[in-house]
Amino acid sequence: MPEIKTANILVVDDEARNVKLLESLLHAEGYATVAARNGQDALALAVAQPPDLILLDLLMPEMDGYEATKRLKADARTRQIPIIVVTSLDDRATRQLALEAGAEEFLSKPFDRAELNVRVRNLLRLKEYGDFLVNHNRLLEEQVQQRTAELYAASRDTIFTLVRAAEHKDEETGHHVRRISHYCRALARALHMPTDYQETIFLASPMHDVGKIGIPDHILFKPGPLSASEWDIMRSHSALGAAILAGTSSPYTRMGHDIALNHHEHWDGSGYPNGLKGEAIPLAARLMQICDVYDALRSRRPYKPPFDHARACQIISQGDGRVQPGHFDPQVLACFEREADHFAAIYDQHADT
Repeated sequence: MPEIKTANILVVDDEARNVKLLESLLHAEGYATVAARNGQDALALAVAQPPDLILLDLLMPEMDGYEATKRLKADARTRQIPIIVVTSLDDRATRQLALEAGAEEFLSKPFDRAELNVRVRNLLRLKEYGDFLVNHNRLLEEQVQQRTAELYAASRDTIFTLVRAAEHKDEETGHHVRRISHYCRALARALHMPTDYQETIFLASPMHDVGKIGIPDHILFKPGPLSASEWDIMRSHSALGAAILAGTSSPYTRMGHDIALNHHEHWDGSGYPNGLKGEAIPLAARLMQICDVYDALRSRRPYKPPFDHARACQIISQGDGRVQPGHFDPQVLACFEREADHFAAIYDQHADT
């Protein structure tokens, strides 16, 4: 690596003759300099115009070199700037205190010009390597963020393609899956779930009924009540959806698998396909369940007309024979009731046309 000839060095000493001597020696080597007369001024200069290296006297008024070094190393803006302590004190205790404060090198007065040049050059090289690593790490972080965004977009496109396939099977529910995403994210946010959980459930929830791809049309679109055998086939869509989404490493399809399999389970154990009860049901499925019920009540189906918002909320909160409050996680139900107006706004914004 070529020697650094354009580095900027901050010289800190309360004696003007010492500053003048150091600056003349440094200028002879091609370095630029700026001077401060005490530690307080050095801190201000180091923040305003970060130098590549600091030559710092220990014994100064207002703020000595020990305190200045500690503060420079405690500040993230100046922590990476190497410091050479330059002092007439040459005892072991002084060296130890300076190094403990954070100084990288120690130079005794009167100093040797050759020794000064070597130590300055070596620390500037160290600083250059440090800057290279910081910039390299920042570049890597930017690349990771870009790749993460690309993977997110790819996962989203894959999910939406899969969901569109399910929508072609049941065109009346086309806007249903879009609303479900917004309901689930709103409910997760109201429950103070982490941001990444909110975004994951936003993408995972539309896959809840992907298993309906495998349900025969004469059952899926039957306008009247299903027979016992037809109902068994209809209920199999949960397991079919889980099978479609199983075995992937994506967090979206993993959550989608849990939702597809369990979103018809009930808190009181009366749901299907496995009769899970309480917290044995994955949280994402518990959130999905109440969102799915609300939207189904608001929407037209082959077996029912659409209900308005007030009636849908009443059924969820009080029951109607088919839907019971005991089906829902009490905490999730209470959160839904607090967020009911938000659900109504989402439905209106993404209403079926």
